[in-house]
Amino acid sequence: MALKTSKNFPFFNDQPMKSTSANYIEMTELLMKYELCIVIINYKTPTLLIDCLESLKTELNDNSVVAIVDNASNDQSVDVINSWLIDNNAKNSFHLICSPHNGGFSSGNNTGINAFNADCYLLLNSDTLVRKGAIATLLSSMNADKSIGIVAPRLEWPDGTAQESCFKFHSPVSEFLASAKTGAITRLLQHAVVPQPVSDSAQNYDWVSFACVMIRADVIQMIGVMDDRYFMYFEDVEYCHRAKKAGWQIKYEPAAHVVHLRGGTSPVKAQAKLRKRIPRYFYESRTRYFFQVYGRIGLFLANSLWTLGWMISSMRRCFSKNYLPDVSEKQWMDIWTNFFNPEKPYLHPEKYGK
Repeated sequence: MALKTSKNFPFFNDQPMKSTSANYIEMTELLMKYELCIVIINYKTPTLLIDCLESLKTELNDNSVVAIVDNASNDQSVDVINSWLIDNNAKNSFHLICSPHNGGFSSGNNTGINAFNADCYLLLNSDTLVRKGAIATLLSSMNADKSIGIVAPRLEWPDGTAQESCFKFHSPVSEFLASAKTGAITRLLQHAVVPQPVSDSAQNYDWVSFACVMIRADVIQMIGVMDDRYFMYFEDVEYCHRAKKAGWQIKYEPAAHVVHLRGGTSPVKAQAKLRKRIPRYFYESRTRYFFQVYGRIGLFLANSLWTLGWMISSMRRCFSKNYLPDVSEKQWMDIWTNFFNPEKPYLHPEKYGK
């Protein structure tokens, strides 16, 4: 799909999706201009989602709307969500939208963005809990500086411990550091380290986690929606790269707190921690990102430097039984996924093994 869009709402030319509650979202609501539209994707996480919705109830103002996009869960999710909407008399502010297929993170968020006209869009994972005042703080930060196109809160664990959520762009050199996992090399090439230390002050970064992120509508009008050719992962990096290239600032606002129960919506981090094989879609997205941002030569360098780093960490393993390379199963092979056809459409997870 073309990423550039017209400068009129909606952002897609397609018609808005149908509501799963058997009624269309009223056309009058579609034509209304909200201050904020919150987009939450559900894929087989109804319990997490309900907790997220509960945390939102007291944080919405009269000029906000919530688009809950069910990505074809095909489980009890729709019934559970509809029951919550009825029990809480919430259908005026919360709208359940049914996607006919699971197109991944970008596709689901684009569906929600396209459903309502708003000044800002808050993309929110279903495995999050919004702390009191977080949304108002993000909106104030956005309104205070028109050069800010994207703003993200402090992500934290339930006990308040901060999570890494601000980053530098991935680069071929950062791939080398990630696989080598050697302190001396990392210190020498510190400028290329992707995760950035948690800060207590508001700062600008290359990109921020899209587990919770607020995007100005003007950004979407200028650079387009998220690239739905990514099923999951790297779409947030690529989108921030586009936004920053267009002149927008990417801001981190630590005064806004949001709990992120990491791993609730994707198994990738858990599998990587256990050094198990990561799903194919991660590598498809990685290949697409490096090809889009750095070209074919950059993609080759990223893979080659990752392999060099992997060889260094493997040699370290030979000399130290206590050293465990931070590499997932078969990653040395999987990084070359789609190398000869970087823009090949992703293989949908439902087709794995078929």
